[in-house]
Amino acid sequence: MIKITLPDGSVKEFASGVTPFDVAKSISEGLARNIISASFNNTTIETTTPLTTDGSLVLYSWNDEEGKKAFWHSTSHVMAQALQELFPGVILTIGPAIERGFYYDVDFGEHKVTDADFKAIEDKVLQISREKHDFKMRSSTKAEALEYYKNEKNPYKVELIENLEDGTITFCDHATFTDLCRGGHIPNTGIIKAFKVLSIAGAYWRGDEKNKQLTRVYGISFPKQKDLTEYLMMLEEAKKRDHRKLGKELELFAFSQRVGQGLPLWLPKGAALRDRLEQFLKKAQKKAGYEQVVTPHIGQKELYVTSGHYAKYGADSFQPIHTPVEGEEFLLKPMNCPHHCEIYNTKPWSYKDLPKRYAEFGTVYRYEQSGELHGLTRVRGFTQDDAHIFCTPDQLDEEFKKVIDLVLYVFGSLGFEDFKAQVSVRDLNNPDKYIGTVENWEKAEQAIINAAQDKGLNYVIESGEAAFYGPKLDFMVKDALGRSWQLGTIQVDYNLPERFELTYKGSDNELHRPVMIHRAPFGSMERFIAVLLEHTGGNFPLWLMPEQAIILSLSEKYEKYAQKVLDLLENNEIRALVDNRNETIGKKIREAEVQKYPFMLIVGEDEEKNGTVSVRKHGDDGKSNQTMSVEAFISMIETEVKSSLKTF
Repeated sequence: MIKITLPDGSVKEFASGVTPFDVAKSISEGLARNIISASFNNTTIETTTPLTTDGSLVLYSWNDEEGKKAFWHSTSHVMAQALQELFPGVILTIGPAIERGFYYDVDFGEHKVTDADFKAIEDKVLQISREKHDFKMRSSTKAEALEYYKNEKNPYKVELIENLEDGTITFCDHATFTDLCRGGHIPNTGIIKAFKVLSIAGAYWRGDEKNKQLTRVYGISFPKQKDLTEYLMMLEEAKKRDHRKLGKELELFAFSQRVGQGLPLWLPKGAALRDRLEQFLKKAQKKAGYEQVVTPHIGQKELYVTSGHYAKYGADSFQPIHTPVEGEEFLLKPMNCPHHCEIYNTKPWSYKDLPKRYAEFGTVYRYEQSGELHGLTRVRGFTQDDAHIFCTPDQLDEEFKKVIDLVLYVFGSLGFEDFKAQVSVRDLNNPDKYIGTVENWEKAEQAIINAAQDKGLNYVIESGEAAFYGPKLDFMVKDALGRSWQLGTIQVDYNLPERFELTYKGSDNELHRPVMIHRAPFGSMERFIAVLLEHTGGNFPLWLMPEQAIILSLSEKYEKYAQKVLDLLENNEIRALVDNRNETIGKKIREAEVQKYPFMLIVGEDEEKNGTVSVRKHGDDGKSNQTMSVEAFISMIETEVKSSLKTF
C-alpha cells in the first residue's frame, strides 16, 4: 500500500500502481469525469500514470491553469499530426503550451502555408480529435531516440536529444503519431471539442538569428465550442484595444525605420502623457522620502562587470562603444542600479543617515532581436521608474512594506484593481544562475514572504523567477480583457552592496553592509503605457487624459465665446482645446469620439447668451447632454479627478 496526500492535507491509502484517475474516482464520479491532468510530488504526470511511492497528488481540471496547460500542449501534438498529414515531409521541432493556447515551430520546407490553409488544418485537427485517441507515454534510450529521428531526417529533434541524458527521454504516442515529449497530457483527443489556428509567424530555431527561420503556427483549443466563441470575441475586442493601433489614432507615439527598430518616438500628446505619469509618481515619491538623481546613458564596461550584469546580460547588450583611448570600452546603460550604487559610494554614511532612497526615471538599452520587438511592450530603449533604497537590515521590513503601499497607490489611481502578487525565488536545482551566499538568499526570500503576508497580499511563490542577484515581489495585473501582465516589481538584494563594497557605520562604530531594495511600480514607462492603453481602450482616468475636454463651436460666430470658455478652463488647470473648423457639428462630434475626448462642450447662440455649455460625454449617444454653467462644469471635473486619484 502507498499513502497519497491530497491538497487539503488528507491522506488516503491505495494499492501500489493506482492512477490519478483511480484516486479521483475514489473521491467522486464527477471529479473523475473532470480531471484532465495531475502532478505527483510537483512533477507533471498523466491521469493514467501508475503511482508506486508515497507522495502528494494534485488533480487538475480545465478550470486550473495546469489543466489548461496540459490541454493546450496535447492539442499541439494533434495539430502537429494534422500538419504532417496535410503537408507531407514537414519537419517538426517543438510545440509548447503558452499563456493562451500553444504553438508549434515547423520547418515546412518547400510548402508555403498561408491563412488560406487555416480551415483545412482546423478540420483535420477536429477530425483526429473526434477519433478519441489515447495519449500514451513511453520511455526510450538515447540511442533509440537518436536513431528514430535520424531516420526521420529531423536534425532539430536530434539536436535536442543530444543534449539530454540517457534515462530521461520519453515519447508521447497517439493514433499513428509520436513525438519527443516530457509529458503532461489529457487522457485522450476526444476532450478537444473546439480548435482554431490563430496566426503564423517566423521564428528562428532556438531563438537564434543565426539559425534557420521556421514557421511558428499558433493555435488555441477548448473543451466546448462556446468557450472558443467567447475567446474569439475577446480577441476582436483586443484588436480594437491594440496599443499600437490606439497609439497611432491618439497620436501618442510612432516608430521610424530611419531612427531604428524598437526605439519609440514620443509625439507631443504622448510626451505630455508620460510627463503626467512621471509627475504623479514623483509627487508620491517626494512624500515617501525619495531623492531624485540623474545618471548618464552609458557607463564603463567595468561597472557592469562589477555588478554582474555583464556576465549575465552581456550577450543581450549592444556592442561596446570604443573611445580613442586604447582598451577603453563603454556600454549603453542596461541597468540603473550600478550607477546608484556608485552614487551611494560618494560619501561615508552612518546608520543614522539610512535609509537613503534614490529615484530616477532612467532610460536603459538592451538589444532585442527584431523578431521579438512588439510595439511598446518589447523595445530596445525604455525608461524605468527606477529607485534603490539602501537601508539597514533592521529597516528592511518597514521599507519593503512602504514600497508595497506605493505600488498599490499607483494601481488604485490607474484602475488596476485585479492583481495578484508573485514571490519570485531561486531555482534550488540551478544554483549557478545566481550570485551571493545561500544565507543571504534565504534572508531575502523570507523578508519578501513576511512582508507579503503582513500586507495581506494574495500571493503565490514561483521557483526560478528570481533575478540573478536577489528574489522579487512581482505584481501580476489582469486587464479589462482578463489578460495577465507583470507590472511593478520590488527586489531585495544583499549581493550588489557586497560587490560594490557599500558600507555604513553602525551604532557599534563598526562598518556594515546595507541591504538594497530595487523597485519600479510602473516597471517601464513604455510597457506600462502600452498595458494601460489596452486596459482602458484609450479612455484613461480623467486626471491623466491628454485633453480633458474639447470645445465645439456650432459656427464661426461663436469662436470668441469658445475661446472665453477655454480661457476659463485653462485658468482652472483643466486641459482643453477648441475645434473651430468650418465643419458640421456632427463631423466634429464623430472625430472627437475617435480621439476619445472625455467631454465635448458644444457652444452656440443659447450657450453664449446664457454663459453655459452643452456637455456631451464620450461614448454617449447625446441623449444625456446636460447644459450647465462653465463654473459647474469646472467643479464637476475637479470632483471626478479627486475621486479617481487615491490618497497617498
